[in-house]
Amino acid sequence: MEHLDDNKNEDLTSKIEQFDESLLGDPNALQATENAKNLDANDSDISFKNRIDLTELQEGIALIKNEIGKVIVGQKGMIDMLIASVLANGHSLIEGVPGVAKTISAKLLAKSLDIGFSRIQFTPDLMPSDILGTSIFNMKNSEFEFKQGPIFSNMILIDEINRAPAKTQAALFEVMEERQITIDGNKFKMELPFIVLATQNPIEQEGTYRLPEAQLDRFLFKIDIDYPNLSEEIEILNREQNLQGATKMEQIKAHLSKAQINKFQGLIEQIIIESHLIKYIADIIVSTRSNPFLYLGASPRASIAILKASKAFAAMSGRDFVTPEDIKRAAIPVLQHRVIVTPEREMEGVTTKQIIKQIIEAVEIPR
Repeated sequence: MEHLDDNKNEDLTSKIEQFDESLLGDPNALQATENAKNLDANDSDISFKNRIDLTELQEGIALIKNEIGKVIVGQKGMIDMLIASVLANGHSLIEGVPGVAKTISAKLLAKSLDIGFSRIQFTPDLMPSDILGTSIFNMKNSEFEFKQGPIFSNMILIDEINRAPAKTQAALFEVMEERQITIDGNKFKMELPFIVLATQNPIEQEGTYRLPEAQLDRFLFKIDIDYPNLSEEIEILNREQNLQGATKMEQIKAHLSKAQINKFQGLIEQIIIESHLIKYIADIIVSTRSNPFLYLGASPRASIAILKASKAFAAMSGRDFVTPEDIKRAAIPVLQHRVIVTPEREMEGVTTKQIIKQIIEAVEIPR
């Protein structure tokens, strides 16, 4: 048996040598071998280009982040969601205790964009006409003329939105959803882009009014802002010390125009999402409606919001296609203000975030 194996090995060696000699004598075969080697060597260098050119969008986002970063320390998640809300043409509700830069973050975002900005401080005595505008009788021509309110701008900051009564909050329903208002039977279209950023304090309850579910549903994101950590707190103090009388807003420059923002919003709509990922979004939404811990599940508007937000996150990551991670990233800020925990679970301290996380973990990720 050993002799037989030796003979087989010798025959195999001989055939290999003959094959190598034939290659040496055939230049075409040698060239084909070299091409195959080069192809294998370059496999790792193959790069797939986006079908949608996102270069200008990413450069614009980098400029905005740089401007906001001149003042705001940390809070990267909040900044990303604010930018995503602009790209997805959606409104955001910013919630946090006093002093965590809710208002200034919205103002910085507005100043870094070359667009109109208006700020409205909500108070218990604020009337709908104080926001939308009112018709005034002109003595010269004996006609009523409509005087526009502060809502007529591109980016609206509503400070302490939960301090105004229901009738004033209801004045925002139409304009937030349809980008128009109706006064005295006349419709007035908002100039695009039109984004509402609202802030509220979750701690103080005296003199506040809970936002109606219908209004909460019109916000793309609810953004929670936490306290900074120790190193961030030190950096905040150092920056304040170095201001030496200068104001924070002086450092901010505007970069993106209205036309660019509208263009970017159009690009976001073109981001590709596969059918199995659309089903993944639908599975998450349907699961909220059958979850025993939730009294109120998410509406179809929530599924559309996740779709738009996941496209925005994909583009911000430099991709022209959505991944399951983009959907999971969008799910909590999109859903946490749209679902309601059952009273029993709420008394036990269960939060909407916890339930949404459990739902996301339970729904199978498409492959």
